[in-house]
Amino acid sequence: MSYDSLAGRTAVVTGAASGIGEAVAVLLAAEGARVALVARRAERLTAVAGKIGAEGGQALAVAADVTDETSVADAAARIHAEYGTVDLVVNCAGVMLPLVDARRADEWQRMLDTNVTGVLRMIGAFTGDLVSAAADGRAADIVNISSIAAHLSFPNYAVYGATKAAVTYLSEALRGEFGPRDVRVTNIEPGFVESELRTHIADADLSRQVEGMLDEVGALSAEELADLVAYATSRPRHVNLRQIVALPTRQA
Repeated sequence: MSYDSLAGRTAVVTGAASGIGEAVAVLLAAEGARVALVARRAERLTAVAGKIGAEGGQALAVAADVTDETSVADAAARIHAEYGTVDLVVNCAGVMLPLVDARRADEWQRMLDTNVTGVLRMIGAFTGDLVSAAADGRAADIVNISSIAAHLSFPNYAVYGATKAAVTYLSEALRGEFGPRDVRVTNIEPGFVESELRTHIADADLSRQVEGMLDEVGALSAEELADLVAYATSRPRHVNLRQIVALPTRQA
């Protein structure tokens, strides 16, 4: 499917070094958007930007850590200098760590800082751009990648699920704030997706548990999630697909 209305837009995608973020960035660029790739791994970002450029797209690799305010501010300044006003922000950066040891406060904090505060930092950095773009009559979008874990509890992943519930609630609340100013907010809640998230699991038993579930029900590809982002953000600007739940058919 072609998404012609994405041509000429300026997007920022976090978590763009791999998985859903990379797939989103590649597809948006293929459809004619200028894309700023944001993630911590500079070498990987450069490779993704090179791939996009080789296919005729425009991409800017911006190494930044969404958990750090100064890093985000510096990234926003560079993006503004190179690309000007941003009209599409896609928050894909995320961390999924199992809650094995109740004393792992460092892991709790890492998930909160990345999955929740990181989203807030990115939205805050580009709020002025989005509102300005909408006031000029252009499409303006925030897309947050949440998870079905926002609604369904998974044993050993209580903190991860809580962070995603926060993203889902945040998206709903922000829609009330941004909608009247013609900025759309879309919350996407995927089920099992092929991504690097499961590689964050150090515990061998839990890793086998996740692999077993994936073998049983299958997983969506990162490209299939990217297609949903492109579809939602290419609708006429008065149409807001506010919440999308996307699961493998066999995932109940």
